[in-house]
Amino acid sequence: MGLLMGLAFLTPIHSASAEALAPNDLKALLSRIREKRAGAPQVQADFQEEKTIRMMNKPVVSAGKVWFQTPNKFRREVRGNSPSVTVSDGQQLWIHYPKFSSAEHYTLGKRSPLDAGIAAITASLNLEGVENTYNITGSREGSGYVLQLAPRTPSLKRLLQRFTIRFNEALQVERTEMLQPNGDRIVTNYTNESRAPIDPGTFTFTPPAGTNVTSPLGR
Repeated sequence: MGLLMGLAFLTPIHSASAEALAPNDLKALLSRIREKRAGAPQVQADFQEEKTIRMMNKPVVSAGKVWFQTPNKFRREVRGNSPSVTVSDGQQLWIHYPKFSSAEHYTLGKRSPLDAGIAAITASLNLEGVENTYNITGSREGSGYVLQLAPRTPSLKRLLQRFTIRFNEALQVERTEMLQPNGDRIVTNYTNESRAPIDPGTFTFTPPAGTNVTSPLGR
């Protein structure tokens, strides 16, 4: 799915010192993460991302910033030679390509592959109810933790083979890695995380004048 690659995470994160978490310890860790996020249900961070695509000789490298508000609002800005802005208020999704004066508009909540793709991308940002859609294992590595998520639902299995999340000691997401069924891989590193309040306008989007708007999946 091209959109999934446009929105988003090389090999699994493991180390010789990894210590597998027992089921009760894993459950306690997820509870700690959710408790921490309940106190500050918003997050923003800088990211650097590398996509390894089978059809391309070199990885695609990008950088930018992401904002997320529980349960499903997010904004993702990619800087560089191919800038883009992806914005969702939980009901509508926009992808704006300012260099080409074009934008794509999608309606969410129709149980389409798009919704499954969004769920995969925001899995590390919103772990609420994640056990319903993923089989989860965890390990303690150094002072942090690593969660391995394997999709359980057919819709996610078509998009995602494995999703790995690394947390630091403060339970902040440092790195995510996504392996897709076709062999494409995406790794994203996060820095400068902040839980400060986010302006609600961050999650709204109005196409600039002169923008060519398309709806690839229909209204």
